[in-house]
Amino acid sequence: MIQTDNISLQFGGRTLFQHVDIQFTRGNCYGLIGANGAGKSTFLRILSGEIEPTKGDVHMTPGERLSVLEQDHFKYDDQTVLRTVLLGNKPLVSVMDELAELDAKGENMTDEDGIRSSELWETYAELEGWSAESDAEILLNGLSVTNEFHHMNMADVPNDIKVKVLLAKALFGNPDILLMDEPTNHLDIEAIHWLEDFLQELNSTIIVVSHDRHFLNHVCTHTVDIDFGKITMFMGNYDFWYSYTQIAQRQLREQNKKAEEKIKELQDFIARFSANASKSKQATSRKKLLEKIKPEEMPVSTRRFPYVDFKPERAVGNELLIITNLSHSVAGRKVLDNISFTILPREKVAFVGSDAIAKTTLFKILAGEIEPDEGTIKWGVTTSQSYFPSDNGQYFDGVEDSLVDWVRRYSDLVFESDVRGWLGRLLFSGEEGVKKAKVLSGGERVRMMLIKMMLSGSNVLLLDEPTNHLDLESIQSLNEGLQRFPESVFFTSYDHQLTQTLATRIINPTPGQWYDKKGGYDVYLAEMAAKKGKK
Repeated sequence: MIQTDNISLQFGGRTLFQHVDIQFTRGNCYGLIGANGAGKSTFLRILSGEIEPTKGDVHMTPGERLSVLEQDHFKYDDQTVLRTVLLGNKPLVSVMDELAELDAKGENMTDEDGIRSSELWETYAELEGWSAESDAEILLNGLSVTNEFHHMNMADVPNDIKVKVLLAKALFGNPDILLMDEPTNHLDIEAIHWLEDFLQELNSTIIVVSHDRHFLNHVCTHTVDIDFGKITMFMGNYDFWYSYTQIAQRQLREQNKKAEEKIKELQDFIARFSANASKSKQATSRKKLLEKIKPEEMPVSTRRFPYVDFKPERAVGNELLIITNLSHSVAGRKVLDNISFTILPREKVAFVGSDAIAKTTLFKILAGEIEPDEGTIKWGVTTSQSYFPSDNGQYFDGVEDSLVDWVRRYSDLVFESDVRGWLGRLLFSGEEGVKKAKVLSGGERVRMMLIKMMLSGSNVLLLDEPTNHLDLESIQSLNEGLQRFPESVFFTSYDHQLTQTLATRIINPTPGQWYDKKGGYDVYLAEMAAKKGKK
């Protein structure tokens, strides 16, 4: 168990949260949510002891082991992959290292060393040292870090492997308390599903920050919301929290509307009859009643939902896209191999698969950025495409334009008031309009790219990983905007919920993994799991 006692935190005079008394217990998984900047990661760092709160204390059950998912991908570059995972249980590694030192003494070992060795072996057994390496290997393989990497130095493995190794380190040894900040970042869908299953079986106190709604819904027993300067716990997963808060806000608005109507009714009566002798008592009575009616103040949320809505200038005709015998190689590797398919108007197609290069290459070809090595693509004559690339650096790196001028560059808008109206829809207000494009954060760049697409009026949207860097509120708005779009959408995304709720057809263009069927994402995943189970 871990709990807070009257925790408050201030940064530069700004209060992130205050008077936080909250208890996290074993066997539950808590999803920590809130707007960007609300203090989610900071609160995790307070719980881990990495930073001190302005006021209050954190208490842990004595003897329990706390594990934290680390973010520094270079910290263990001098360690092997397997040893990095084992370091998730530092007491065990200390015992292992001391035993190795004693063993190295050989014939020079003293009686005292022998006694110490006996004590260490007893501790080693208590810490389940005999199965430690095999347990670490099982974790790594579960995250698709295969045996070939286990004895390599961390400095020599790719970044996507490092992410998985650090996750395995956090999970190693079944910690009593587990703190994780964005554990699904950079994980493929199979690794995410493996992690979901692992956490559901883990009898620990788990606290997790994530922008993946499907992940939060599958693993969380409770939702902990940072908003309005406080931290509030709700029973249930993210969808339950979202539905509950929407209903609560609607009810409060309705109550306030009724209260305001009653206030106006009483004020009208008092104004009409306060000077009337026969009605003066009734007017006085209504004045007293009026004093008691006070609409409940709506708290100001730190959450901000952008307005995402794509309007095509014209509908697609009878033909949308025909791909014939398309092939392309990248750095000598064939990432697209003789693929052919036809997409009909108003289909919303998710391109899936483990090879991100294959998907991105296909999207670049569809957007006309590169030519295929072989084969043809034929767009319908009434189609117009707008492209969201997975790497948008070319639009922002070194660009001196203000955001107002940036929007003008990619639209026909002339008047600054019109430009600022569009910026406001995507949460850029006031002085933010004069900010230079080159200084934008990842999430801000994504929102600017969405403005560009919304202003294009295109009837085919090509989106390659559009949810990267977005917060939950922006992902929700994008998801709803794409569902409302009446024409065709081609997209790639590791966001399970967006893919499941949007796609009407699934295509995997990866060589050796070709798949093309109408239907939802969950059906595709079930078919892939069944096929894997037969092997």
